[in-house]
Amino acid sequence: MTSTASNRSALLAAYAGLALTIAAMFVLFIDRATSNLIAAHIRHGYPDYSPARINSAATLYLVYLSVLGGLGVLAWLGTIWLIARRRRIARPIGTALFMAGTGVALFNLLITDTSGETGLPTLIGLAGLIPSTAGLIVVIMLWRRTTPHTTDPEGIRS
Repeated sequence: MTSTASNRSALLAAYAGLALTIAAMFVLFIDRATSNLIAAHIRHGYPDYSPARINSAATLYLVYLSVLGGLGVLAWLGTIWLIARRRRIARPIGTALFMAGTGVALFNLLITDTSGETGLPTLIGLAGLIPSTAGLIVVIMLWRRTTPHTTDPEGIRS
């Protein structure tokens, strides 16, 4: 698969991605308990909405983003397991998960709703995109080739 150092780097980056995903989820709940940027963003885009409707929409976003975060945590745990077990399938699966996660994060950051505003406040959208940086590092580390004179743990020369 990859060299031991590259494998170790990919594993560390995957753990960082897991931590960043969990941190992004905490941002949601901290925001909800404090400044509530999501509700303020909805209120700005839809000034005619009642407080109850704004609260309902903000709660829906919180549930949606929490489910995405939970799926992200599961994806990171699966990727970590594959990397730690030195499975060759870690490369294509890690790449596919990176592309899917980054695509969803970009969608959440950039999509506009019927008010003409972005669906999420920029800060919340960016928080969801940050774990993708770790994902990119994981993908790069997984696809790095070993040098010709090295042998991987299974004894297969690259």
